[in-house]
Amino acid sequence: MKKFRVVVAGCGSMSRTWIEYALSREDTEIVALVDINRENAAIRLNQFGLACPVFSDVSEAIRATGANLVFDVTVPESHKKVVTTALEMGCDVFGEKPMASSMEEAREMVQVAGKTGKTYSVMQNRRYLKNIRALRALLESGAIGQPGFICADFFLGPHFGGFREIMDSPLILDMAIHTFDQARFIMNSDPVSVYCHEFNPAGSWYRGDACAVCIFEFSDGSVFCYRGSWCAIGCNTSWESFWRITGSKGTAIWDGTNAPYAETVIPDQGNRTERIEAPVTWTGREGHYGCLDEMFSALLEGRKAETDCTDNIKSMAMVFGALKSSKEGKKVELSTLYP
Repeated sequence: MKKFRVVVAGCGSMSRTWIEYALSREDTEIVALVDINRENAAIRLNQFGLACPVFSDVSEAIRATGANLVFDVTVPESHKKVVTTALEMGCDVFGEKPMASSMEEAREMVQVAGKTGKTYSVMQNRRYLKNIRALRALLESGAIGQPGFICADFFLGPHFGGFREIMDSPLILDMAIHTFDQARFIMNSDPVSVYCHEFNPAGSWYRGDACAVCIFEFSDGSVFCYRGSWCAIGCNTSWESFWRITGSKGTAIWDGTNAPYAETVIPDQGNRTERIEAPVTWTGREGHYGCLDEMFSALLEGRKAETDCTDNIKSMAMVFGALKSSKEGKKVELSTLYP
């Protein structure tokens, strides 16, 4: 049985779920924790009863322990250094989103993964929900025909405090990648262009633009429209957004919480429609555990994970393409951002 020797880089709050998962696997051993703040590492050691050493540098940790897998749970600004170092030292890497803090860094990380022959997979936990899997299956069944217009509404008003409230583009940069990646997953298609308008409405408690409207064109000819606000008071959507997908034979709806459904044309009965409930059949685990299950399975099976960096860079391009469009006030071709 293959044994995974894991270095956990970054011991902040997000690392808790990753450590819990690793400890649940018989084929996985945490051999080191890495954090520039040793107090964070001490908290995790005590919390989980770990006896592994602590380092402040990921290369030292890998060299000292013979690790073959790194969990990168550091801040986005550190992802490039942690990931490329681990890859070049012979480790595979699983990391938190976003994969990088810029497209330039993301492209370099993909290149290093290709050069070393190791894999780098990115956490996109919101793909791993039974209802979004049911929605994708509903579309793949052909129930609504050829999808042409995909709409996602994201309206929430969290008061985080801290860095998000002083960011220039808190919604697009910190949150929208979840919905953008979900759109790619649901449609099983890639984005080719984007036009984005960001703004900060009355009543916002953010310094930067907390609202955005984005229009993406996809490679299959469909259009994805994202409307989002992180300062919406009342009548909130779920964190998974409210989805409406219109096709050549009907419309699918998912409110982000309940099972999706569709209304489709009844053959030979004019414009009459019937409601179709989407079967919820996915038996995998949800959230972070579901994504980590897929990452480990991919390593064991010798294939790329569903959220491998070569795929996830396309979701990154949606984020940075939207920011570029908003800044320049014009449509951006995404092929200029990723290979």
